[in-house]
Amino acid sequence: MVQDIPPAVAAAFDAFAPAQRKTLLALRDIVLSTAAAHPAIGEIEECLKWGEPAYLPRRARTGATVRLGVSPKSPGACAIFVNCQTSLLGTYRELYPDAFTFEGDRALIVPAGVALPVEALAHCVSLALTYHLRVRV
Repeated sequence: MVQDIPPAVAAAFDAFAPAQRKTLLALRDIVLSTAAAHPAIGEIEECLKWGEPAYLPRRARTGATVRLGVSPKSPGACAIFVNCQTSLLGTYRELYPDAFTFEGDRALIVPAGVALPVEALAHCVSLALTYHLRVRV
């Protein structure tokens, strides 16, 4: 899915190294296409959180924010960050123990510059963007 990137978000993507930028933009496409394919998610807000591209449903109590960036612990890779107060990383670990590396309760790590496991990533993103529809906290 192609959608114009807000200028501040585009600047954040431009600040990443080329291999990371390419992977992070591919992750952005996965986030946006996953949201577009899932009617319960609705419209997505694309903004910056902590200076990094972030995506969340505009409709309240739908899902958790998905943030894209680089973890200081894995500087050569890319990360999908979610709220550490959710159970999302535990779910991701159960579903995809060998597909990804994980950091604590906050980050799913993917190598930069390699083919992405699109189906698994789309599933993880869908779980995040619909988190509050499934889990009442």
